Amino acid sequence: MVNFLGATALLLIAIGTRPALAQEATRSERSLQSQEKKEQTSPEADANSAPSIVPSEQEEQPEEKKKLGGAGSIVIAPLPISSPAVGSGIVPAFAYIFPLNAKDKISPPSVVGAAGLVTNNGSRGFAVAGQLYLKENTYRITSAFARGNVNYNIYGTGTVDGLKLPLNQTGQVFFAEFLRRVGWKFFAGPRFLTGHSFITVRPNNASNFPIPSDVGIETTLTAIGAQLTRDTSPNRFYPTSGTYFTFTSDFFSQALGSKYSFQSYKTTFNKYASLSKNQVLAYNAHFCATGGEPPFYGNCVFGTDNELRGYVAGQYFTRYLLATQLEYRLVLPKRFGLVAFGGIGEVIPGADQLYGKQKFLPGGGGGLRFQLSKKYHVNLRVDIAQGRDGHTFGLGIGEAF
Repeated sequence: MVNFLGATALLLIAIGTRPALAQEATRSERSLQSQEKKEQTSPEADANSAPSIVPSEQEEQPEEKKKLGGAGSIVIAPLPISSPAVGSGIVPAFAYIFPLNAKDKISPPSVVGAAGLVTNNGSRGFAVAGQLYLKENTYRITSAFARGNVNYNIYGTGTVDGLKLPLNQTGQVFFAEFLRRVGWKFFAGPRFLTGHSFITVRPNNASNFPIPSDVGIETTLTAIGAQLTRDTSPNRFYPTSGTYFTFTSDFFSQALGSKYSFQSYKTTFNKYASLSKNQVLAYNAHFCATGGEPPFYGNCVFGTDNELRGYVAGQYFTRYLLATQLEYRLVLPKRFGLVAFGGIGEVIPGADQLYGKQKFLPGGGGGLRFQLSKKYHVNLRVDIAQGRDGHTFGLGIGEAF
């Protein structure tokens, strides 16, 4: 549930930083998966798979009311957000969690929801989204729509190192995906993304900064793609074992009405291991690549996918990006927790790009956790991280990966 609502917020950010970031909607789906086979299902598993982000009336009901076959649940939460890309503010969110078919005891609950975005740098927006699970977790349908006005910066490197150009981007995006279980806990299927935006330069003193060719042009981007994913972790809110893998590809084409023709590929692999009852070691690897002729925000954007904390989104727009990190998680008494993390990454721009050059990017830091929902172990996340170019402060709901 947490990651689902977070995805609607990320869709808002995608309007201003990267339409391809709507791929993040697929990442959040793994937070709602449950066991696939009927013989693995039990009343206890059903209760633990029902997501929540705050202690709600569902947690106070008798045990028999918590089964997936019971009544739906309404969740209302003001989610805090603190992002170098869009500033600090709030994401007011509403969601309704419900069993699509009361006789289906295997499928995870379906979810429909809405979220807004208000930050201190003037960014505004909203998103509506839904995830439906059908036929005993055989099919999964995801759809989302977001519209907003986002203020953000892009940063110069090389000859214009240290400069930044403030931009305003307004627009909307629609995303849809249909996945089918194909065996061995794998899901695969097609996806569709379309959106349009308009970029302007905000008042600034960066007179020597090269202006992107996309500024002042109404841009439409449309893509068809595919996703393959597998998740074996028992609890996506706070995974203690298992693995998660996903691969997505999106093909933007002028034949579909897109202004630009290019391709976007992303893959993520996570592994989790319990060191003891209260200690978890989590590993993450991430790779992104683009081909063709994308707009600057259609490239891989370092700092937007939690691939390595400590970097401001907007500083590195590159054709290729890879990163790997390790995080130690410790549960403390009174709902508190601590984490320590570190990793390395690298960005490799294309030969025709105005911004960036190949760089080796280390990063690391620590953070504090507080359980908003003790039952489902959903954490409020506060992280401070140091990167090559400076430090970042991050606030969010749920683990970074």
